[in-house]
Parts: sequence; C-alpha cells; structure tokens
Amino acid sequence: MAAQKCLIIDQMHPSIIGLLEQDSFEVDYRPSSTRKEILGILPAYQGLIVRSKTPIDRELIDRATSLRFVARAGAGLDIIDTDYLQSRKIAVINAPEGNRDTLAEHAVGLLLNLSHKINYSCGQVRQGIWDREANRGAEVMGKTVGLIGYGFMGMAFAKRLKSFGCEVLAYDKYKQGFSDQFATEVTLETLWERAQIISLHVPLTPETLGFYNFRFFSNFKHDLLVLNTARGEILPLDDLVKLLDSRRITGAALDVLSREPISKLSDGQQDIYNYLTTSDSVLLTPHVGGWSHESYERINQVLVSKIRQLVVDGRLS
Repeated sequence: MAAQKCLIIDQMHPSIIGLLEQDSFEVDYRPSSTRKEILGILPAYQGLIVRSKTPIDRELIDRATSLRFVARAGAGLDIIDTDYLQSRKIAVINAPEGNRDTLAEHAVGLLLNLSHKINYSCGQVRQGIWDREANRGAEVMGKTVGLIGYGFMGMAFAKRLKSFGCEVLAYDKYKQGFSDQFATEVTLETLWERAQIISLHVPLTPETLGFYNFRFFSNFKHDLLVLNTARGEILPLDDLVKLLDSRRITGAALDVLSREPISKLSDGQQDIYNYLTTSDSVLLTPHVGGWSHESYERINQVLVSKIRQLVVDGRLS
C-alpha cells in the first residue's frame, strides 16, 4: 500500500513531522504556502493539517479529491466547513485536549489579575505611584463563578477554580447530566441569578455569533467580572463598552477580539479597541490563552494520536 501523503499548511512545532513519519505518512511541510498554491497541489494529498491560515471552505474542499481527513491544530473549528466535509465523508479532527490546561491556567491568571488589580497597580508603581487603597483587591475565594460551556476548556478551568474555594456553576445548552466534583450543572436562569464571575467557553457558530451581548448580560442580578478566552465574535465589543459604562460589568478580561490581529480592525472597531486599551477595568492578551510552549508540542501528539486511530488503525475506511 502506498504511503499516505499529508500536507501541513501552517507553522507547527517541528515534532509533527517525525510523529507522522512514524506512522508511515509522507509529510509535505509548507507553512509559507499561499491559498492559491494550496488549491493547486491539494488533489495529491490524503491528509491536511491546518491552524488558521485559510478557510477550509467548499472551494478548497472541492479541490481535495483524495482527501480523507482535515486536522485542526487547536480546538476551534470555525474556519472549517465541517458539514460539507462530513457530506464528502472526510473526517474532521481537532485537539482541544492539547491546550486545555494552558488555557485554564491563563484564565486563572486573568481572573486573579482582574480581581487583585495586578496589571493596574503594576502600571502605577512603574510610574512612581504608591497607592495601596486604590489598588485594594477582592478575593476570588467564596465567589460564585459561572461557566458558559462545559467542554474540555470549561472543565479544565473549573478544576482549577475549585482549589480557590469558589462555587462553580456551569450551563451548557448541548449537554445534560454533567455535574461533577468541579462544577454543578444549572439552568441559564440560575446563572443569571447567582453568578458573580462569568467565563465564556463556547465555540463560534452561527448561534453564538454576537449572542453574549448587552441584552444577555442585562439579565444578571450581580455586577460581573467577565472572561472571554473563547472567540471574540461571540461578545460584541460595542455592547461590552456599554456594559462597562453602565457598571453591569465591572471588569473584563479578553484573550480574543472580534477581528484579529489588531492591524485588521476597521475604523469603528479601532475606536472601541482604543476605549478598551485605556480602561482600567479591562485586561487584553493577544489570543495566547491556549498557546504555551508545552501546548504547542502537545497539540501535535493529540492530533497524530487521533489520525492514527482513524487512518492507521483502520477506523477510517
């Protein structure tokens, strides 16, 4: 049987090549390739590994006449037309297990930073300002944290929150009976009633696009701290500004924006971004929540393990 050929079109940890070759794949590593080049060569490959370079849409899929799987080096599948791939009987693989721990640690860091005003006070001290009272923090211990979405990322965050003595409540529209030692399953109404901190852990889909907006957050009874380490498009930033101005949200930590990188922001988005960067109540990081040195390599291990199960072990006919 001829070796399966796998095309990698994004920058990956170099371990990916050796891992695939151990399973007798012929690996073509082309992280600098353009979309036009990818479209031209894709018919020759049985596997495609991507991060975020280009949408895996109908145009590209229709060129992939030999393709058996698409593997996404990360968790989100929003750049991939999964329905069309499934209709073509092409498997879709992702690796949320690879960066869930990194993302959970990052989310803890954002929450502690926000609660204890670490970034704000650091900026003041660097300017020679020693103002203890203005930088008095609030403990996370004893707070009620609400998680929206309880998949790999939400569960990993809940596991860490439990050590802080938080009450962790979780709502997931697509899961039932998932209460565990780290979080209690609740209705959305219960979350609105009780949560003091909200962390978003849902994928970007047509349903979640812009869903967590002013109207949604207006249902909460308590002033909130909000974390978004999922996708920027689920939380409209103009609505976030209104929520911050009205004090319905007293602090926000964002690892994601509605358009990335910031060089691609429209004029209107740039105005909102400028507001956020000057707000003492907002923390911003450049979509690195799941992007550590360890997860960079671990994602490869997860992907190749799943590819092996599908292709090498015969689960993909």
